[in-house]
Amino acid sequence: MAEGQGAVERLASVRTQIAEACRDAGRESDSVTLVAVGKTFDADAIRPLLAAGQRVFGENRVQEAKAKWPALKAEFPGVELHLIGPLQTNKVKDAIELFDVIQTVDRPSLAAELARAAVKSGGKLPRLFVQVNTGEEPQKAGVSPGEADDFLRRCKSDYGLTVEGLMCIPPADEAPAPHFALTAKIAKRNGLGLLSMGMSADFLNAVAFGATHVRVGSAIFGERAAGA
Repeated sequence: MAEGQGAVERLASVRTQIAEACRDAGRESDSVTLVAVGKTFDADAIRPLLAAGQRVFGENRVQEAKAKWPALKAEFPGVELHLIGPLQTNKVKDAIELFDVIQTVDRPSLAAELARAAVKSGGKLPRLFVQVNTGEEPQKAGVSPGEADDFLRRCKSDYGLTVEGLMCIPPADEAPAPHFALTAKIAKRNGLGLLSMGMSADFLNAVAFGATHVRVGSAIFGERAAGA
Protein backbone atom coordinates (compact mmCIF):
# COMPACT_ATOMS: atom_id res chain seq x y z
CA MET A 1 0.00 0.00 0.00
CA ALA A 2 1.33 3.44 -0.88
CA GLU A 3 2.20 5.43 2.22
CA GLY A 4 0.02 8.32 1.09
CA GLN A 5 -3.01 6.03 0.83
CA GLY A 6 -2.21 4.62 4.28
CA ALA A 7 -2.20 8.14 5.73
CA VAL A 8 -5.54 8.89 4.09
CA GLU A 9 -7.06 5.74 5.60
CA ARG A 10 -5.65 6.60 9.03
CA LEU A 11 -7.08 10.12 8.66
CA ALA A 12 -10.52 8.63 8.01
CA SER A 13 -10.14 6.39 11.06
CA VAL A 14 -9.19 9.30 13.31
CA ARG A 15 -12.15 11.31 12.05
CA THR A 16 -14.46 8.39 12.83
CA GLN A 17 -13.01 8.02 16.32
CA ILE A 18 -13.50 11.74 17.00
CA ALA A 19 -17.12 11.53 15.85
CA GLU A 20 -17.74 8.56 18.13
CA ALA A 21 -16.06 10.30 21.08
CA CYS A 22 -18.23 13.36 20.49
CA ARG A 23 -21.33 11.18 20.44
CA ASP A 24 -20.30 9.51 23.69
CA ALA A 25 -19.76 12.94 25.28
CA GLY A 26 -23.11 14.25 24.04
CA ARG A 27 -21.43 16.70 21.69
CA GLU A 28 -21.93 17.53 18.04
CA SER A 29 -19.29 15.90 15.83
CA ASP A 30 -18.40 19.23 14.25
CA SER A 31 -17.57 20.73 17.66
CA VAL A 32 -14.04 19.29 17.44
CA THR A 33 -11.49 20.42 14.85
CA LEU A 34 -8.86 17.90 13.81
CA VAL A 35 -5.45 19.54 13.46
CA ALA A 36 -3.26 17.16 11.43
CA VAL A 37 0.31 17.66 12.60
CA GLY A 38 2.74 17.48 9.71
CA LYS A 39 6.00 18.25 11.47
CA THR A 40 9.01 16.45 9.91
CA PHE A 41 6.85 15.25 7.00
CA ASP A 42 7.43 16.83 3.61
CA ALA A 43 4.94 18.29 1.16
CA ASP A 44 4.59 14.99 -0.71
CA ALA A 45 3.46 13.27 2.50
CA ILE A 46 0.95 16.03 3.25
CA ARG A 47 -0.52 16.42 -0.24
CA PRO A 48 -2.65 13.20 -0.17
CA LEU A 49 -4.39 14.41 2.98
CA LEU A 50 -5.12 17.76 1.36
CA ALA A 51 -6.49 15.93 -1.66
CA ALA A 52 -8.71 13.93 0.71
CA GLY A 53 -10.21 17.13 2.06
CA GLN A 54 -8.24 17.78 5.26
CA ARG A 55 -7.67 21.53 5.57
CA VAL A 56 -6.46 22.16 9.15
CA PHE A 57 -2.82 21.40 9.85
CA GLY A 58 -0.27 22.06 12.58
CA GLU A 59 3.46 22.67 12.47
CA ASN A 60 5.99 23.00 15.27
CA ARG A 61 8.62 25.15 13.61
CA VAL A 62 8.31 28.35 11.62
CA GLN A 63 11.26 27.59 9.34
CA GLU A 64 10.03 24.12 8.46
CA ALA A 65 6.56 25.47 7.71
CA LYS A 66 7.99 28.21 5.48
CA ALA A 67 9.70 25.59 3.37
CA LYS A 68 6.55 23.68 2.44
CA TRP A 69 3.32 25.51 3.19
CA PRO A 70 3.29 28.56 0.89
CA ALA A 71 3.25 26.28 -2.16
CA LEU A 72 0.74 23.89 -0.59
CA LYS A 73 -1.56 26.77 0.35
CA ALA A 74 -1.43 28.04 -3.21
CA GLU A 75 -2.27 24.57 -4.52
CA PHE A 76 -5.05 23.82 -2.03
CA PRO A 77 -7.22 26.83 -1.10
CA GLY A 78 -8.80 27.06 2.32
CA VAL A 79 -5.94 25.69 4.43
CA GLU A 80 -5.86 26.77 8.08
CA LEU A 81 -2.35 26.46 9.50
CA HIS A 82 -1.68 26.33 13.24
CA LEU A 83 1.66 26.94 14.96
CA ILE A 84 1.75 24.45 17.82
CA GLY A 85 5.43 24.74 18.78
CA PRO A 86 7.27 27.44 20.72
CA LEU A 87 7.59 30.79 18.95
CA GLN A 88 10.76 32.84 19.24
CA THR A 89 10.23 36.59 19.23
CA ASN A 90 12.56 37.01 16.23
CA LYS A 91 10.29 34.71 14.21
CA VAL A 92 7.05 36.61 14.89
CA LYS A 93 7.04 38.46 11.56
CA ASP A 94 7.38 35.23 9.61
CA ALA A 95 4.84 33.48 11.81
CA ILE A 96 2.06 36.01 11.36
CA GLU A 97 2.55 35.97 7.60
CA LEU A 98 2.27 32.17 7.39
CA PHE A 99 0.04 30.93 10.21
CA ASP A 100 -3.67 31.41 10.70
CA VAL A 101 -3.55 30.41 14.38
CA ILE A 102 -0.74 30.65 16.94
CA GLN A 103 -1.46 28.26 19.82
CA THR A 104 1.67 28.93 21.86
CA VAL A 105 1.55 32.45 23.28
CA ASP A 106 3.30 31.87 26.59
CA ARG A 107 5.20 34.91 27.92
CA PRO A 108 5.04 38.71 28.13
CA SER A 109 7.92 39.28 25.72
CA LEU A 110 6.11 37.30 23.01
CA ALA A 111 2.82 39.07 23.73
CA ALA A 112 4.61 42.42 23.41
CA GLU A 113 6.18 41.42 20.11
CA LEU A 114 2.83 40.26 18.76
CA ALA A 115 1.33 43.59 19.81
CA ARG A 116 4.06 45.45 17.93
CA ALA A 117 3.50 43.25 14.89
CA ALA A 118 -0.22 44.00 15.02
CA VAL A 119 0.47 47.72 14.84
CA LYS A 120 2.74 47.24 11.83
CA SER A 121 0.19 45.03 10.07
CA GLY A 122 -2.75 47.33 10.67
CA GLY A 123 -4.19 45.15 13.41
CA LYS A 124 -4.03 41.88 11.49
CA LEU A 125 -2.85 38.93 13.56
CA PRO A 126 -3.47 35.18 13.53
CA ARG A 127 -5.98 33.89 16.06
CA LEU A 128 -4.25 33.38 19.40
CA PHE A 129 -4.25 30.69 22.08
CA VAL A 130 -2.26 30.80 25.31
CA GLN A 131 -0.26 27.69 26.17
CA VAL A 132 -0.58 26.52 29.77
CA ASN A 133 2.18 24.36 31.23
CA THR A 134 -0.19 22.34 33.39
CA GLY A 135 2.57 20.07 34.68
CA GLU A 136 4.88 23.02 35.40
CA GLU A 137 7.67 21.18 33.61
CA PRO A 138 10.83 23.30 33.38
CA GLN A 139 11.72 21.99 29.93
CA LYS A 140 8.31 22.81 28.48
CA ALA A 141 6.90 26.12 27.27
CA GLY A 142 3.73 27.63 28.68
CA VAL A 143 2.54 29.77 31.56
CA SER A 144 2.01 28.04 34.87
CA PRO A 145 -1.60 27.46 35.93
CA GLY A 146 -1.17 29.88 38.80
CA GLU A 147 -0.06 32.64 36.45
CA ALA A 148 -2.54 31.97 33.65
CA ASP A 149 -5.32 34.30 34.82
CA ASP A 150 -2.98 37.25 35.23
CA PHE A 151 -1.25 36.60 31.91
CA LEU A 152 -4.57 36.39 30.09
CA ARG A 153 -5.63 39.67 31.67
CA ARG A 154 -2.36 41.31 30.64
CA CYS A 155 -2.66 40.04 27.08
CA LYS A 156 -5.87 42.05 26.80
CA SER A 157 -5.17 45.08 28.98
CA ASP A 158 -1.44 45.63 28.42
CA TYR A 159 -0.97 44.32 24.89
CA GLY A 160 -4.40 44.65 23.29
CA LEU A 161 -4.41 41.02 22.17
CA THR A 162 -7.54 38.94 21.71
CA VAL A 163 -6.96 35.43 23.06
CA GLU A 164 -9.55 32.89 21.95
CA GLY A 165 -8.46 29.74 23.76
CA LEU A 166 -5.94 27.69 25.70
CA MET A 167 -3.57 24.91 24.70
CA CYS A 168 -1.87 22.31 26.87
CA ILE A 169 0.50 19.36 26.56
CA PRO A 170 0.21 17.10 29.63
CA PRO A 171 3.37 15.47 31.01
CA ALA A 172 4.15 12.29 29.12
CA ASP A 173 4.39 10.21 32.30
CA GLU A 174 1.13 11.35 33.89
CA ALA A 175 -2.53 10.64 33.26
CA PRO A 176 -3.75 13.41 30.94
CA ALA A 177 -7.27 13.76 32.34
CA PRO A 178 -6.42 16.01 35.32
CA HIS A 179 -4.45 18.29 33.01
CA PHE A 180 -7.31 18.52 30.54
CA ALA A 181 -9.73 19.25 33.38
CA LEU A 182 -7.46 21.98 34.76
CA THR A 183 -7.07 23.62 31.37
CA ALA A 184 -10.83 23.56 30.82
CA LYS A 185 -11.39 25.11 34.25
CA ILE A 186 -8.96 27.98 33.54
CA ALA A 187 -10.59 28.58 30.16
CA LYS A 188 -14.10 28.64 31.64
CA ARG A 189 -13.34 31.17 34.34
CA ASN A 190 -11.68 33.42 31.76
CA GLY A 191 -14.53 33.18 29.29
CA LEU A 192 -12.53 31.33 26.63
CA GLY A 193 -14.40 28.94 24.38
CA LEU A 194 -11.59 27.12 22.60
CA LEU A 195 -9.42 24.31 24.00
CA SER A 196 -6.55 22.70 22.11
CA MET A 197 -5.98 19.49 24.05
CA GLY A 198 -5.03 15.97 23.09
CA MET A 199 -2.57 14.35 20.72
CA SER A 200 -2.33 10.94 19.07
CA ALA A 201 -2.23 8.98 22.34
CA ASP A 202 -4.97 10.83 24.21
CA PHE A 203 -7.18 12.81 21.83
CA LEU A 204 -10.29 10.76 22.63
CA ASN A 205 -9.84 11.52 26.31
CA ALA A 206 -9.42 15.20 25.45
CA VAL A 207 -12.74 15.24 23.59
CA ALA A 208 -14.45 13.97 26.74
CA PHE A 209 -13.01 16.96 28.63
CA GLY A 210 -14.20 19.53 26.13
CA ALA A 211 -11.39 19.86 23.60
CA THR A 212 -12.40 21.90 20.58
CA HIS A 213 -9.11 21.16 18.77
CA VAL A 214 -7.08 17.94 18.86
CA ARG A 215 -3.55 17.81 17.46
CA VAL A 216 -2.93 14.44 15.81
CA GLY A 217 0.29 13.57 14.00
CA SER A 218 1.65 10.04 14.24
CA ALA A 219 -1.82 8.43 14.31
CA ILE A 220 -2.29 9.88 10.82
CA PHE A 221 1.14 10.18 9.24
CA GLY A 222 2.80 7.22 10.98
CA GLU A 223 5.73 7.23 13.35
CA ARG A 224 8.36 9.91 12.91
CA ALA A 225 12.05 9.19 12.60
CA ALA A 226 13.87 8.78 15.92
CA GLY A 227 14.71 12.13 17.46
CA ALA A 228 12.29 14.07 15.27
